[in-house]
Amino acid sequence: MKSPIFLFSLSLLACCLLPGSGQQRATMFRGNASHTGVAASRAADGLAVRWAFATGGPIVSSPAVVGGIVYVGSADRNLYAVDAATGQMRWKFNARGDVNSSPAVVDGVVYFAGLSGDLYAVDAATGKLRWAFATEGERRFSAPGLFTALPSRETMPDPWDFYLSSPAVVDGVVYFGSGDGHVYAVDAATGRLRWEYKTGSVVHASPAVANGVVYVGSWDTYFYALDARNGSLVWRYKTGDDNRAHLMTGIQGSAAVADGIVYFGCRDANLYALDTATGALRWRFPTDGSWVISSPAVAEGKVYFTTSDTKRFEALDARSGKLLYSLPDKIYSFSSPVIAGGHAYFGTFDGKLHDVDLIRRAYAGEFATEGFRDNGSRYLNDQGTLRLDVVWKGDTLDDTIVGIRAKLFSMGSILSSPVVVDGVVYVGSVDGNLYALGR
Repeated sequence: MKSPIFLFSLSLLACCLLPGSGQQRATMFRGNASHTGVAASRAADGLAVRWAFATGGPIVSSPAVVGGIVYVGSADRNLYAVDAATGQMRWKFNARGDVNSSPAVVDGVVYFAGLSGDLYAVDAATGKLRWAFATEGERRFSAPGLFTALPSRETMPDPWDFYLSSPAVVDGVVYFGSGDGHVYAVDAATGRLRWEYKTGSVVHASPAVANGVVYVGSWDTYFYALDARNGSLVWRYKTGDDNRAHLMTGIQGSAAVADGIVYFGCRDANLYALDTATGALRWRFPTDGSWVISSPAVAEGKVYFTTSDTKRFEALDARSGKLLYSLPDKIYSFSSPVIAGGHAYFGTFDGKLHDVDLIRRAYAGEFATEGFRDNGSRYLNDQGTLRLDVVWKGDTLDDTIVGIRAKLFSMGSILSSPVVVDGVVYVGSVDGNLYALGR
């Protein structure tokens, strides 16, 4: 049953992102509805901590910054509004479930999804509920014998399925995906359902919206282009299958749209570039067996993204898919890079935020969470790479969860995607802190 719980009349303008926090009317995951991941201002040199705001649970949500306020979700079931200058809490909203989606803020309203299965609209100034839309309920992607874990016939939830779909708001409509397998379009003013589209599995990717089309992937291995007005299928594209272990199956990350091409990563170890009008394959970049969970950033004819198992920051030519350069890292990355003033910023599972100089094609600096400083030596070797024999023990789902939650996460993993506003980098960590970084 899908219904608005509370109704409120609100007139919304079209989404846009203007330079400087004081001039922003709207922002959302990856900065805009096309999800290009490009900031309007560069970051200040250095990644010193300006302030850190502690929530009561891990943060995988990516922050949104509008009008001097940082909005971010936490696994303590709250959405927070924090003063961007001081790090002081303005308000918090209890969402009755982990807030693992990234908020969209449009003309004084914050939209976000929670593990409760609801999409919320709250007042950006006060945190008061305007309305809530109930889906059929959240769930993680599940399959029997996931990753060949024992017992092989038990249906198991994917322990790497951390994120919820983050809403995109365009022309008075909120678009988002759900673990119930639907892509939804909801009226931004009232919370009433405009349309829904049923895919074959969980949709935790965040929709990108451009030129009247909604682009989103599903764990059913298909990437969809839907008419933004009525939800009808424009086209769909089939990615790879792995029916035995489900290790290399499904689209977990979100897409970016630029210059007639939609770019997205897949767990089948490829980054795809498709024609936005037809869905025809423009090119495909294989990642040597690695998942691509991060959402690509597109800037000045280049595509930037991070990989998981191969531990790389990749830069490709946007038109041809040709590799321009690749920078090695030491551990997995799910964090999506943001491009700001000739630099890229992204996080990794060892609790570090990395600064890449895109002109020099080299790392320019990094920030380490307290978790890295406290527990890095327990789970990393002298070269900074993961001590696999210490982290991964046993062959059950429970063993994997312990490896992730008790070991990897103890290093303050950064799964959140950073944002850059007015020279400051804002990013969340599973150590529960929202960090503001910059001189």
